[in-house]
Amino acid sequence: MADVDQSQFSLMSLEDELTCSICLSPFDCPVTIPCGHNFCQDCLLTTWKDSYSCPQCRTVFPTKPELKKNTVLSTVVETFNLRSSKSEVNLIVEQSKAKKEDVIRCDTCMEAEASQTCLTCMASFCEEHLRPHRENPTFRLHQLSEPVGDLLDRICADHHKLMEFFCSQHGRAICSVCLQQVHKGCSFMSPEEQRNAKETDLRGKLRVLDEKIKKNETVISQMSDLQNKLKDSATNRMKALTAEYQQMRDMLAQEERDALNAVGRELETGQTKLKVLVQKFTDNIDNMSKAKEDIHRLLSQSQTLAFLQASFDLPPVTKFDPFTPRINLDSKKVTATEAFAAALKKHLTEVLKQPVEARSLVFKADEKAAPVSGSGGSQPESEPQKQKRKPRSHSPGGPAIPPPFQPWNPYAWNPSQYGQDPQWAQGDPRFPWSQPPGPQPKADPKKKPQKNTKKASQSNEDNIRKKNLARSTENLLECGEKDKPRGRTPAAESKGKPETSDIAKDITSAEKRSELLKYATILTLDPKTAHNRIALSEGFTKASVSDEPTNYPDCPERFSVCSQVLACKGFSTGRHYWEVRLSGNNFIGIGLADGSIDRKGPTSRLGRNAQSWCVEWFNVKLSAWHNSSETVLVNPNSKRIGVLLDCDQGIATFYNVADRAYPLHSFVFPFAEAVYPAFWIFSSGSSISLCKMQG
Repeated sequence: MADVDQSQFSLMSLEDELTCSICLSPFDCPVTIPCGHNFCQDCLLTTWKDSYSCPQCRTVFPTKPELKKNTVLSTVVETFNLRSSKSEVNLIVEQSKAKKEDVIRCDTCMEAEASQTCLTCMASFCEEHLRPHRENPTFRLHQLSEPVGDLLDRICADHHKLMEFFCSQHGRAICSVCLQQVHKGCSFMSPEEQRNAKETDLRGKLRVLDEKIKKNETVISQMSDLQNKLKDSATNRMKALTAEYQQMRDMLAQEERDALNAVGRELETGQTKLKVLVQKFTDNIDNMSKAKEDIHRLLSQSQTLAFLQASFDLPPVTKFDPFTPRINLDSKKVTATEAFAAALKKHLTEVLKQPVEARSLVFKADEKAAPVSGSGGSQPESEPQKQKRKPRSHSPGGPAIPPPFQPWNPYAWNPSQYGQDPQWAQGDPRFPWSQPPGPQPKADPKKKPQKNTKKASQSNEDNIRKKNLARSTENLLECGEKDKPRGRTPAAESKGKPETSDIAKDITSAEKRSELLKYATILTLDPKTAHNRIALSEGFTKASVSDEPTNYPDCPERFSVCSQVLACKGFSTGRHYWEVRLSGNNFIGIGLADGSIDRKGPTSRLGRNAQSWCVEWFNVKLSAWHNSSETVLVNPNSKRIGVLLDCDQGIATFYNVADRAYPLHSFVFPFAEAVYPAFWIFSSGSSISLCKMQG
């Protein structure tokens, strides 16, 4: 039997070799062609119509080959078909047997299909043998159920009794003996009760799953709707942004056209003037050429009597010398247009350098720092206030405004305007800006003064010039272009007219100092950040400028270019207030700086970068500085300055402290990191002291 099965298996493995490659079925009357391949005769003849070639290897035969039946292959195919049919019959028989085995038979006759199972008798009966259980009162108490095929599994393996109980504590079926012995004291129930409880639990879980599935599907539907809404919202916002930027492009294009038209009109006007003058001079040339011809004609008649009597006068045009007119395109409108374009480009460049989130804050800060007419508050003045306020003018009846301040810069001196020596203007009250910062050289009491000696005067001037050059490093950072005439304001040389503001718009009245002292904090100066010219004293609470540099150890935190120092403590949250006493408030700056501020480069000056904010006294001018942008303030000649830093609101307010705290200026900025109180001192004799906070 094993040999037969093995041979049958070997024969069945040749099914692919016994299949025609044309019809993909077992060979029917197989024939062999000269190339050695086998096909069904009918299949091969069907493919041979116009030419004769092998359907498998594509070998072409010049004439139709003679076809003969392959008897050996035909015999093998017949055997294969016979064995295949037998295997299919056997499979059908086995499947029918399996179905018969699944049917529960009557345990009495072993032939008829069981109708019910008696769980008391532990046997299944057909309708015929079930009659005693239905008719005899003796079997009335027997428990009948649907036919059960696992009766043996319901018998206790230990006591050979029906397991008619279910132990809830151990989770298994038990018989009555198990209940009295091993599972004595355990909670139990009938299998039907356990089955009902199990079904109830599973149906409850099905309900939970159905609810969860429904909720998930609802959420998915809502998210799908949200995706559509997001797409619609994004489309609408894109359209709105496109419209806004298109309007800006249209406005800029219109401005460009107007500017080009202005230049074009200036060009046309200039060319028209030149054409008129050219025509006029051409006419003059024609008149003078005719006069030349008349003179040559008279000269040709010099031997005649008429020549002696003739007279000739030059034409009137010879009395005027020709000139080249000064015509250019520097009209007020053209220059204003160019200046506006440059300023707009610079402003946009500065704004676009900022992150998108901070650009709106830049505009808000610009609005708050904008010049305010009247007393400097954000509220309009009433008529009585306008009458009470004294005008700020140069008229004899009102106080004079200090002249525009130009920091002293020896390189910017214009000899053609003020003379050859820049020291010429020193001491003249008309030129207060010509005085160099710092003290003047002291005369040596041991040396006798030399009067009217050129050498002494030259030596004194050289010493002053050297000291001024040494101390002008920071002033040169303040100046605009170098070789421009004196007498012009720095804003006119570099950035246009500086913005002026007395008090920020959001601060309209003075505050009680006691209210500010609630947020008082104690500060000390950090010697690791102090410039070599800064001398610290009084327990690191006072800073002044020293003529002799201090030998501080070199470290990355120290300022090396600007004479500045930071406080030891920085703030990033909460409200903090401190006060600073000024001694000789000339060339002093009080402000705030991020910890990441540059310490070594020329841009480390307070207010000349994006990491610092300060209020600065520069000679007689008081200004607020941030990111090289200046806002000129009214100088109240303060002696004590208070600073309120509100980190949560992003506002820093500077006060002039007297009987009350009068606001000078406010900065609005986001806190990317902790900020430190910062101080800049340049002029010798000036100092700042951190005040003890007392009411």
